[in-house]
Amino acid sequence: MPDEIKQPLPPASIESLFYMLATSAMVNLGLVPDPIEQKTALNLELAKHNIDTLGVLQKKTTGNLTSEESTLLDDLLYDLRMKYVRATSQNERK
Repeated sequence: MPDEIKQPLPPASIESLFYMLATSAMVNLGLVPDPIEQKTALNLELAKHNIDTLGVLQKKTTGNLTSEESTLLDDLLYDLRMKYVRATSQNERK
């Protein structure tokens, strides 16, 4: 669209892939608003899929990541898994 100010895309990186999947999981956990609709919604199935995809990346990239990349992925997965457990237990109480 011509009226929009175009922002340059960040360089492609493994970290940006991790953050993209983590952000999608957070949206599906209802913790951040959907960027298009600006509403929060809980979709545990999609959140689990995003988290599981990060887990697959963790297994498939073992030994090929820098220590910083590996730590980032470990931390994201731990945080998202804890948030997922919390969301599922809260959802079961409803």
